[in-house]
Amino acid sequence: MHIVWCMCAIDNMYITIDEGDRRPMYQQVVDEIKALIAAGELSEGSSLPPVRQVAADLGVNLNTIAFAYRQLQKEGLVKVRHGAGAVVKSRLLSQTTEEQLRSQLGTVLTHLALAGLTLSEAKALIDGELNRLFKDRE
Repeated sequence: MHIVWCMCAIDNMYITIDEGDRRPMYQQVVDEIKALIAAGELSEGSSLPPVRQVAADLGVNLNTIAFAYRQLQKEGLVKVRHGAGAVVKSRLLSQTTEEQLRSQLGTVLTHLALAGLTLSEAKALIDGELNRLFKDRE
């Protein structure tokens, strides 16, 4: 089952979480917001909707969304101000090392291999995602 939540404070942008996904709900929210930031759909200074609104729209616990926002703050992507909400701080992760990026990429590539994709299928999938993320950076 998919639950879709419209980010009301940000026109025409959606976060989708999947109850069947193995990732915790907070991680799905973090990953969706990161993807919006990486694609440039959320720019520096953009306000994220209030935690209470997101939790109510998604039908999840308030603490789940608060934790997701704190994770994004910990990674340097948003600034959370109590009572004033969360704002996109940067499009770049703070203090990410090449080793961490290689580890995360290795995990993703392992998942592709375990899913049974051929090399050409994996490359096509990766190329599609790279083109989507970097469409405005060439």
